Amino acid sequence: MLNRVVIVGGGTAGWMTASYFKAAFGDRIDITLVESGNVGSVGVGEATFSDIRHFFEFLGLKEKDWMPACNATYKLAVRFENWREPGHYFYHPFEQMRSVNGFPLTDWWLKDGPTDRFDKDCFVMPSVIDAGLSPRRMDGTLIDQPFDEGADEMQGLTMSEHQGKTQFPYAYHFEAALLAKYLAKYSMERGVKHVVDDVEHVDLDDRGWISGVRTAEHGDLTGDLFVDCTGFRGLLINKALEEPFVSYQDTLPNDSAIALQVPMDMEKRGIRPCTTATAQDAGWIWTIPLLGRVGTGYVYARDYLSPEEAERTLREFVGPAAADVEANHIRMRIGRSRNSWVNNCVAIGLSSGFVEPLESTGIFFIHHAIEQLAKNFPGPDWDPGRRDRYNDAVGHVMDGVREFLVVHYRSAKRADNQYWRDTKTRKIPDGVARRMEQWKTQLPDSETIYPYYHGLPPYSYMCVLLGMGGIDLKPSPALGLSDPTLAQREFEAIREKTEQLTKTLPKAYEYFSQLR
Repeated sequence: MLNRVVIVGGGTAGWMTASYFKAAFGDRIDITLVESGNVGSVGVGEATFSDIRHFFEFLGLKEKDWMPACNATYKLAVRFENWREPGHYFYHPFEQMRSVNGFPLTDWWLKDGPTDRFDKDCFVMPSVIDAGLSPRRMDGTLIDQPFDEGADEMQGLTMSEHQGKTQFPYAYHFEAALLAKYLAKYSMERGVKHVVDDVEHVDLDDRGWISGVRTAEHGDLTGDLFVDCTGFRGLLINKALEEPFVSYQDTLPNDSAIALQVPMDMEKRGIRPCTTATAQDAGWIWTIPLLGRVGTGYVYARDYLSPEEAERTLREFVGPAAADVEANHIRMRIGRSRNSWVNNCVAIGLSSGFVEPLESTGIFFIHHAIEQLAKNFPGPDWDPGRRDRYNDAVGHVMDGVREFLVVHYRSAKRADNQYWRDTKTRKIPDGVARRMEQWKTQLPDSETIYPYYHGLPPYSYMCVLLGMGGIDLKPSPALGLSDPTLAQREFEAIREKTEQLTKTLPKAYEYFSQLR
């Protein structure tokens, strides 16, 4: 029986893997997690997709259990500032796209929208975010109750099986280090063995499979399946097993980041419940509001900007509160391991792959990989079909997200310096140019976006194209033959619901203070 799992590396990836496997397999699986006391985790993955709620549900955790312990807040959207022009912003919200007469409401907006703001005309969430409100009322009820009532029937489905069924109205922000600590406690209470030690050598057998890892103080740790959660180092997958790394750098040039964790009085500041991505001269700055601080960082390309200039820009952007805060400089490895499962080793997290965090995909990649590994867990025969299905699923998710991020830069109107001009002429992945031509005359749908599951539905592409403003889009000619009355009613219904919600929902900070 194949049941001994050794996870090398802690952090978010390691402890998410350990806790999920314990929830899935219980005592039928033996898990050892070894992590160094000397190697810190990157620890800046603090924003998520809305699907992450299924991870916590799978572990049997409710928001009141884990959110206060991780200083967590809600994320209702990504807010993009200055990608079109200075002062302009738009939202990519977690909200199902409405349709009228078989066409998405954004198509009707292109033809005859009430205002020049597609996001506020077609969605409720942008106005809720601008007002700094919580999607839950003080008694815990949600904006749209069916999301809570339908949770049981969705239990047990993987993320790809959920897609298209619902769009939950929020994701989360949390302190990555606190989440890892919380999941470590959860895992160890359920029998995961925790070894704090440095891995000095990876032992391979005659076939080139991993037989064990040699540690400085605890000797050899042996197992059947080894999970590489060693971050950008790729200690097992890339170094020991020499699996090639496929770079995305030719299509996504940002290769560095500087991060600050800035203490702030969030009661005074207020919580805008979204991740903000503010375009800069050589990349963009993220802003993530947590309960006791703001997480912020500048993602940039070293070909256009030095680390010193990036740090200076970020500190000026944050203001006096950043004066004494220690900066964390990160070199990002953008791309993926050619295969994330090789022999008896599976890479999860940064060792598997990473794209810049523009749409908060890092923890999504981890969650998706864990689900796929549980679904394709090997038996004693090590059926290669399971490995191949896993590698296909993980590869498609990362390649698809890369394509989605390339669309952000290609469709951004901003072109005021060499960095932004180059985003319009840089190489793009196969198929993207053809798809973008199609979108000029018909907004993206399930048949014209990246064809494999990658976590982003068609409406996400619509939001980016409509918000970035760099591509001339046209409504479907069929709308000229359709009665616009129902569409006008839908726009009015959204406006009325927005007014009602902004009058009745509590402030986000107020809600989280009560949750604590």
